[in-house]
Amino acid sequence: MKLLIVAVGLRVPDWAQTAYDDYAKRFPPELRVEIKTVKTEPRASRTLETLLTAERERIEAAIPRGSRVVALDERGTTLTTKALALQLQQWQLEGDDVALVIGGPDGLDPAFRAAAHQRIRLSDLTLPHAMVRVLLIEQLYRAWSVNANHPYHRE
Repeated sequence: MKLLIVAVGLRVPDWAQTAYDDYAKRFPPELRVEIKTVKTEPRASRTLETLLTAERERIEAAIPRGSRVVALDERGTTLTTKALALQLQQWQLEGDDVALVIGGPDGLDPAFRAAAHQRIRLSDLTLPHAMVRVLLIEQLYRAWSVNANHPYHRE
């Protein structure tokens, strides 16, 4: 099984890339994690609808066919770490690759959000996109560690 993180925005600060890379290398071979970044649509003189549509098209092109699509959305379902661990276990049992999608500065296209298999939220706080990448991969690693009885997660 593969977890694919699709993130709008090509650049992140060095600290965020270092943190992301550190967690990415911790996953076991049977649970691969990959990130694909897509370009943010230029904001100059475009409508919000046009921007989101262009970003949606890039996101959809980055997601392999047959993947389960999970949109990160402020209106999505709130999960505890244990609930995310159970969800990860379910995804692994189903065997489908999972694409977790982080939108751009204006979020995700409403039609894309509605079509996603799931919508989850990471926090009630507004977070910078670089932080979302780090938080997401850390929580995925923590979920894996709960399921594997790995000492990373302590209660």
